[in-house]
Amino acid sequence: MPTAVESPTPDKPRSARFPPQIKFIVGNEACERFSFYGMRSILVIFMVSQLKMAASHSEAVFHLFVSACYFFPLIGGYIADRFWGKYNTILYLSLFYCAGHGTLALWGDSSAGLYAGLALIAMGSGGIKPCVSAYVGDQFTGENKHLVSKVYDLFYWSINFGSFFSTLMIPWVLPHFGASVAFGIPGALMGVATFVFWLGRKRYINAPTSKKTGAAGFMPVLLYALKNRRKRQPGQKLFDVAREKFKASDVEAAQAAANIFKVFITVSIFWSLWDQAGSSWVVQGTKMIPTIFGFHVEAAQMQAINPILILALIPVFSGGVYPFIEKLGVKMTALRRMGAGMIVTVSSFVSVALIQAALDHGRQISIAWQFIPYFLMAVAEVMVSITGLEFAYTQAPPSMKSTIMSFWLLTVFAGDLFTAYIAAVNVFSGSTFFFFFAGLMLAISLVFIWGAAKYEVRSFYEDGTVEAEG
Repeated sequence: MPTAVESPTPDKPRSARFPPQIKFIVGNEACERFSFYGMRSILVIFMVSQLKMAASHSEAVFHLFVSACYFFPLIGGYIADRFWGKYNTILYLSLFYCAGHGTLALWGDSSAGLYAGLALIAMGSGGIKPCVSAYVGDQFTGENKHLVSKVYDLFYWSINFGSFFSTLMIPWVLPHFGASVAFGIPGALMGVATFVFWLGRKRYINAPTSKKTGAAGFMPVLLYALKNRRKRQPGQKLFDVAREKFKASDVEAAQAAANIFKVFITVSIFWSLWDQAGSSWVVQGTKMIPTIFGFHVEAAQMQAINPILILALIPVFSGGVYPFIEKLGVKMTALRRMGAGMIVTVSSFVSVALIQAALDHGRQISIAWQFIPYFLMAVAEVMVSITGLEFAYTQAPPSMKSTIMSFWLLTVFAGDLFTAYIAAVNVFSGSTFFFFFAGLMLAISLVFIWGAAKYEVRSFYEDGTVEAEG
């Protein structure tokens, strides 16, 4: 049961409403995700059809780009926690983001323009990712911190609200109006996202940076512990040796961050599978009959199924599935939800592998069959991704909120880097490619469940409250 919880006082009664400034952050996220997923939804098709890249090479470029978007959070999170603060980091790096979209719209028809635009987007998108997801949690105080888990449902809902319209619209715009317009619209929405975020500048709660509070931060403690690891006494953990130089609170915060990272390592394979909905699944869709109930459907447009399902499944799971399971006597902790979601991911890739096996044998089947793997992956995403955002924020000490969020996003970087490598070496073909990932996901899921069983849950809030589950 939770312990050491600060109870609401008569002066500060528990609030049932979100802080009013949340609307600016959620609005920013919806527009930013429209821009990102709209551009991303046509990236592989654009490289294959207009730049004449081989499918395997375009898939490798796609996953390298996505992995870069999830590597830069390490830099953005560090800058935000240590120097600039979350607000300034989000605002400044959004300008890189806008410049990247503009480069794709104007010069994306050349390889140099494509890579330059993608690099700018990776720096902008990656840099602000850990900051926005942590910043939304920072807006809560002792009066409303019980709503943190609900705000991440809303936050994720806004992500899929934006991505739904972009993945439905932009793949249609590309063949009808050309690449410049198709890439330009996401750029315009990124400009709107930046403006909406700026509008709330006078209302935000801005946590002090670790440099101002005197907190050491994760990297100095880690580097010192590694450099002096031979000084460890029997029974001491790696970070204990750093107590001779750093405050106990700094060492404990770094240890907490390291423990979270160990849990997150296995999640990278989930993202290795999830992001293939924008690459290998799209390529598979181009080989299927592109009609559903008589309507023509572009292969890239099938990605719009995911946000529709997410929008529907979030309230179903938070208001129905999880409470029902808990009534049966099974507590749906964050780690249990994530473990179950990873198992569901296996089933999604088994189904897409079976579809590919039918295509390999020359069967002509409708693209409507892809609804099955998309549905299963959406269920897995609700259980893994939304829960992971909440878990990353609550488990992070106040001085490391953005840093831990960057650790969470680093799992996406590792997953896409792995998929890019598998696509580039081109060892597997046909259904074998998908069965390989299904088997790998099953093995990793078991490792995750084993590691999660040993994790000690301690939730940290910005007001200094700590909750421990026993």
